[in-house]
Amino acid sequence: MENQTNSKNIILNYGLIYGGAIVLTNLIIYALGMTFDTVGGIINMIVLAACIIALPILAIKKYKKDNNSFLTWGQALKIGVGVVAIGALISIIYSHIFTGLIEPDFYNQLNEFQTQKLLDAGLTDEQVDTQLAMQSKFQGTLIGDALGFLFYVFLGFVVSAITGAIMKKTEEDQY
Repeated sequence: MENQTNSKNIILNYGLIYGGAIVLTNLIIYALGMTFDTVGGIINMIVLAACIIALPILAIKKYKKDNNSFLTWGQALKIGVGVVAIGALISIIYSHIFTGLIEPDFYNQLNEFQTQKLLDAGLTDEQVDTQLAMQSKFQGTLIGDALGFLFYVFLGFVVSAITGAIMKKTEEDQY
């Protein structure tokens, strides 16, 4: 495998598609006033799941095609995790731009929305305050960003590991 395909461009391109899809989806949901709407949440989750599952698989498949149908499990892992990591970073940056510039009152609106939902679910004022206090420790913080990033990278790892195990083909497999 002397003439290996460069995975950096594939990782970057698919990671940018992932990040762009998340940003575009969130902007459309926001523009339609569906930020706190169930339908908006479902749409957001579908797009996110599709990005986390489909884009690493497509990137790995592209790499394998460009690499004369050869792919190691490690290459698949690197590509898939790289795609998700770039997409997640773009999403985190967008989130800070959104809550800092586009909708600076977002966390207050979110807390009001969640307070009402929790009260409607039968929680006491004290339980609601405790839940919101815990949640606020992670909203827009480095710790929250790091945990979110690690969660998405872990999902990318799982998808890539499975994809790599299925699509793996090395020169040793030829003999």
